[in-house]
Amino acid sequence: MAEFAYNDKKHATTGKTPFELNFGRHPWKGDLMIQTELPRVEEFAKKLQESWKHAAQAMEESQRNMKRQFNKKRRNPQGLKVREHMWLENKNIQSNQPSKKLDNKRYRPFRITKDIGLGAFQLELPEGWMIYNVFNEDLLT
Repeated sequence: MAEFAYNDKKHATTGKTPFELNFGRHPWKGDLMIQTELPRVEEFAKKLQESWKHAAQAMEESQRNMKRQFNKKRRNPQGLKVREHMWLENKNIQSNQPSKKLDNKRYRPFRITKDIGLGAFQLELPEGWMIYNVFNEDLLT
């Protein structure tokens, strides 16, 4: 029942139901409608191909919109530059603290040594740290 309900609802992206895109019509739900004429096979196939084409266009448009919205935030919003000092968030860093809530939220300011690109920066870490020294800009404050 859940699968049927899902396949019978219009999707925001395509404006059509998955059932309609697969079969070219809506499923029979128990209501009686008398159809006096049957559609010709060529017309049916043409209508189904048009539905697929419109659905593909709608999905491409939705994908372009999502990409545009995502890329608005991907520019270097903090304006980070080489030789600046930034705090490193403790996310994904293991420490010797017995509890995560007792650990530091951020680690001391580290100098940015290289702009890797696409929001990644190389930091100058102390010798004892056994982690890779490239971090995403989201982890730097």
